[in-house]
Amino acid sequence: MRADRLLQLLLLLQRHRRLPAPRLAELLEVSVRTVLRDMEALSTAGVPVYTERGRGGGCVLMDGFTVDATGLTPTEAQALFAWTGRDSLADLGLSRALTSALTKVAATTPESGIQQAESLGKVVVSDRRRWFNAADEVPHLPLLREACQRRRRVELLYQSARDREATWRTVDPYGLIDQAGVWYLVAARDRDPRTYRASRIQGVQLLDEPADVPEDLDLGQLWRDLRSFFEDAMPGQPVRVLVATGAEDLFRRVATVQLAPGSVIAESARTPESVELELTFRVTRAAVAAVVTFAPDVRVLGPPDFVDEVVRTVERAAALYLRPPS
Repeated sequence: MRADRLLQLLLLLQRHRRLPAPRLAELLEVSVRTVLRDMEALSTAGVPVYTERGRGGGCVLMDGFTVDATGLTPTEAQALFAWTGRDSLADLGLSRALTSALTKVAATTPESGIQQAESLGKVVVSDRRRWFNAADEVPHLPLLREACQRRRRVELLYQSARDREATWRTVDPYGLIDQAGVWYLVAARDRDPRTYRASRIQGVQLLDEPADVPEDLDLGQLWRDLRSFFEDAMPGQPVRVLVATGAEDLFRRVATVQLAPGSVIAESARTPESVELELTFRVTRAAVAAVVTFAPDVRVLGPPDFVDEVVRTVERAAALYLRPPS
């Protein structure tokens, strides 16, 4: 809306007093011509703004003109500007709204508070992705956000980890969860609450039907219950390995990504040549893949049933790749 853009332009000039028209156009995501038209509109409305040509010119707000202050303290300003959830809002399609809101706040906050907030932003960085994990593509997240907010039923084209191809399913969306940089949709199918990884959603259709959402829904508690059920259903695979010293650092980093929830890598013995480690992987297949990949620098010591599984996996791989060519 133009009124909102005019206010944002005014607040930008209140903070900086003078900005080149191209810079304002970039911040407002409009053309330079639009900025100049907006400057003329503000001037016509009695706001003391003007434009200057030539080097050092630009769009100017006369000294002494301010809008009402918000009353934010420096600490409150830091909390807003250094908030580490900006990536989440970008995924949800709200980054532009956040930028607009912060611009308005910045223009009505004492300069000392803004300076402290910006200095904090230079020393605090939030990286929500786990090691060795690529960022999920979540193009349908804004539409899912809309469905959750409007309480509308949706059809999802979804491919789970077990499915060979995606299928359509109708669900009642409850809400969205950002779990360590991975987005999940919590939704009910036939009144059974489930979780859907957003990156596996290939299509979304917003239906003109109200979603069946419990009035007393506590999304946070429901997510904790679903997560606990999932984690309890996967007891994990304990492993004891002997790792060559030269491969220890990389093995630790790779294994950490696959650890069962609450598990740590424990060191039970060490020599100059090797270290004995005990750890629990989330699933057996991930544990097998990790130790086989690092052979011969990693040797499995136990438990015996896991050693047998590693041997069977290696034998199957050998039979597949060492068979005579047809």
